Amino acid sequence: MAISAPLFRCLLGACSLAGATAVPAQAPSLAMLDGLEKGSWQLRERGSDAVLQTVCVGDARRMIQIQHPRANCSRYIIEDTPKSVTVHYTCPGAGHGRTSIRSETNRLVQIDTQGIADGKPFSQAIEARRAGAC
Repeated sequence: MAISAPLFRCLLGACSLAGATAVPAQAPSLAMLDGLEKGSWQLRERGSDAVLQTVCVGDARRMIQIQHPRANCSRYIIEDTPKSVTVHYTCPGAGHGRTSIRSETNRLVQIDTQGIADGKPFSQAIEARRAGAC
């Protein structure tokens, strides 16, 4: 059975897709972080009562880079769901990390973060809880 020239070209991928339109990809929004209450948040190592640090959160994305708070970092979003986000970030000259944040409520989150900061490895399991206004 012979294959016609137009069919052969189409099988090779040269046929046109009349009417097909490209849909632009949308960047993940990290909306779960936007839903967290703004204010003063206390960060504790999971299982400990001692406060590691207190942060004034206007933008909860700050919790992604706990070990690199002031570094200018690029981010790659691995997971973005209504209840959790996972982000890998790289900070030239300062290190890198991978942080997962899981929301229990808009005032309580669980943070797992690990990476390299100042040439040293870190790994923390943190509970962050809103404590009040800043």
